[in-house]
Amino acid sequence: MVKLVIKNLGQYSPHLAQYTELRSQENSVLNIAYVKGNLVQNVKQSTAGISARVFCRGSFGFASSADATAITEVIAAASRNAEFLDARENKGRAPFTPDNPHTERSFGTKKARLTQGQIMAFVREIDAYIAKTYPTLSSRTVSLSCIDMEKTLVTSDGASLYSLLPRSNVRVSLSVDTTGGPVEVFEAAGGLGQFEDNFTSPEALFETIDKLHAHLIRKSEGVYPTAGTKECVLDAALAGILAHEAIGHTTEADIVLGGSVAGDYLGRLVASPLITLVDLAHTFDGKDCPMPIYIDDEGTAATDLAIIDHGVLQGFMHNKQSARHFGVKPTGNARAYEYFDEPLIRMRNTAILPGTSRVADMIASIDDGYYLMKPSNGQADTTSEFMFGVVLGYEIKGGKLGRGIRDLTISGVAFDVLKSVTMVSDDMKWSNGGMCGKKQLIPVGMGGPAIKCKINIGGR
Repeated sequence: MVKLVIKNLGQYSPHLAQYTELRSQENSVLNIAYVKGNLVQNVKQSTAGISARVFCRGSFGFASSADATAITEVIAAASRNAEFLDARENKGRAPFTPDNPHTERSFGTKKARLTQGQIMAFVREIDAYIAKTYPTLSSRTVSLSCIDMEKTLVTSDGASLYSLLPRSNVRVSLSVDTTGGPVEVFEAAGGLGQFEDNFTSPEALFETIDKLHAHLIRKSEGVYPTAGTKECVLDAALAGILAHEAIGHTTEADIVLGGSVAGDYLGRLVASPLITLVDLAHTFDGKDCPMPIYIDDEGTAATDLAIIDHGVLQGFMHNKQSARHFGVKPTGNARAYEYFDEPLIRMRNTAILPGTSRVADMIASIDDGYYLMKPSNGQADTTSEFMFGVVLGYEIKGGKLGRGIRDLTISGVAFDVLKSVTMVSDDMKWSNGGMCGKKQLIPVGMGGPAIKCKINIGGR
């Protein structure tokens, strides 16, 4: 098993006779979890290897191996696979327009690394604080999830990439029993960066836990919402998942080619003019996005893509093949999770851009509605129809926040919901641990501002 990424892949360039993408990658993960003080998960592992993808007259052949010494064999196998597919598909396509960006990006820590035991003690101390401070909880969970994605990529066109993209998150879940059943809330902290950069001390998280517990109590004393179409403020986490699941996936070019409703909407007004929705490549407002991609796994320079610009659907996310089909430039959205995965068209950091309103003013403008803050699971399809769970929110009565509300669902057609937007907040908040499950899991960035809209609320 390969233990380190091979950084000098360029030495194999003479073996890349046809258009070829050669990638060396290692994913390292650490997962620790305590439930009511009991250690239930303590896993540290990595997967690493080599892959090659070869283009032959319109057909891609792919091969991979965990053996670091098998690079030439992997290239040869991918070439044979491409030729085999070409003999049957006979597409007769020319090579892609050459592109040769170069980037080295490491977001790894410069601090001394902690041991697994030290990190376990950190998580255990958070759990001990919760147990001591809030003894009446029926359950508590504290979990840590860390992933380092390190890769080197070279292409026959001369593109090259070295990147280390780490992400670390602490997630706290609190629950309490009520006469109506258990009530639960959760919060996550962390994001881009390794553990040592994101977490300085357990005490730094205590205020977040205290606020979370306050939400839990208000939710436990709360009410079920009234079903129907309501004016609501969707906080950043809700607006972010709406942008990702219900809009973003419909505008991935492979999904468009598969029949997504977005294919019929290009150039048309699909949202309020207040809505500009962008799949950001790596930075926003001078700051790193949660998952910064500078060059994708096809060797294409990653650029921001305005999916919706002031309400008008402007473009789709592309890899090299779909861009050729639509007659546009590739956008740098081809991403693979493991070394043995082929790149797929994937989102990077998809968000509605901030507007000019304050959240307090948005709430004050609603006489009877809801402030929805935290999503759980959900689903959306290629028509942009969606249904999401909401696990944290409050009534809005007479322009003021009222009682907490129990778990509910929201549903609708995303493009219709975006057409109803009348206010967009002036802040930008990112979620900390988004994972997208399109065929293969991959970390993504989600978030944005809060939006005021009309949405269908599911009652008890």
